[in-house]
Amino acid sequence: MEKLETIVEEIRSEFEAKNAVRDTALQRSRTLIRYCANAIRAAHRGDWAEGEELLNTARLAARELVADLDSYPDLFYAGYTQDALKEYVEAEVVHALIRGGSLPTPGDLGVESAAYLKGLAEAASELRRHSLDLMRQNRLDRAEEMLAIMDEVYSQLMTVGFPDAITAGLRRTTDMLRGVVHRTRGDLTTALRQEMMRQALIEFEERIGMEA
Repeated sequence: MEKLETIVEEIRSEFEAKNAVRDTALQRSRTLIRYCANAIRAAHRGDWAEGEELLNTARLAARELVADLDSYPDLFYAGYTQDALKEYVEAEVVHALIRGGSLPTPGDLGVESAAYLKGLAEAASELRRHSLDLMRQNRLDRAEEMLAIMDEVYSQLMTVGFPDAITAGLRRTTDMLRGVVHRTRGDLTTALRQEMMRQALIEFEERIGMEA
């Protein structure tokens, strides 16, 4: 038993070091989520300069978060870490899809597959807001393109039929996306019908004017 104190002291030192890393990871996760949320807001405003600056900061924060946890896989796979990386994926994908850029891969972003797919699903849901903005601007062709992207993402995610233990709850996120796609399709259908009626009224008024 004379070694017990030494054993416990070594374990205590190990836990203290790990707890310090955890505290730093929590702070970095919160910071990363904040940068990503602001980058998405900038994308919706069309402020690409600010959005890119925020994304660059988020990229650095994501790399630092992952590097800090290299020796602590349990902390890396903890919910707060993966949620932050999911938000990072969402921000990157939202910018890429709205701007018509190339879709980044999990390898490009340095994230695990489950976090990537959940971030992709949430990015597709975020396109609803952009689609509604386009409808208000009467840019219906572009809104249709956004809806097609949302539908394609949903269709692809539906093929990932694995247990939640593997996908980290992707099924629920996919189900939520299905509802978002459905509502957006309904809103766009209404907007298209209204535009058709508006054009028909204009043509009718022009004919009446010519006959008068």
